[in-house]
Amino acid sequence: MAKELYVGKLSYDATEEDLKRVFSVSGTVTSVHIITDPHTGQSKGCAYVRMSTEAEAKDAILSLDGAIVMDRTITVSIATPQKHTTAGYKPGSRGAGKRPGGFSRGGSAKPGRK
Repeated sequence: MAKELYVGKLSYDATEEDLKRVFSVSGTVTSVHIITDPHTGQSKGCAYVRMSTEAEAKDAILSLDGAIVMDRTITVSIATPQKHTTAGYKPGSRGAGKRPGGFSRGGSAKPGRK
């Protein structure tokens, strides 16, 4: 069963080919995905590397966590599933039931006054 690894503190110049070469010392690399900024395309300095077996993934962690790659000390760990959150209304949250925009109409006039 394939196992996905999280790689942090990467050089911003690292390519997928660079990571395949580095991680192949521990076994078969089935995929590499460098995380990039969606607007600029610039690397965020982290990636996901998928190894073909769990044993290879464990070997990669043991041999590469703390290794220097392209003048940076990288971190390698088992990737954890991303927590999905829902955006929007949350019952009981501050501001629930208020008007959008954070203001109210009417001012501070007392009833009966014009």
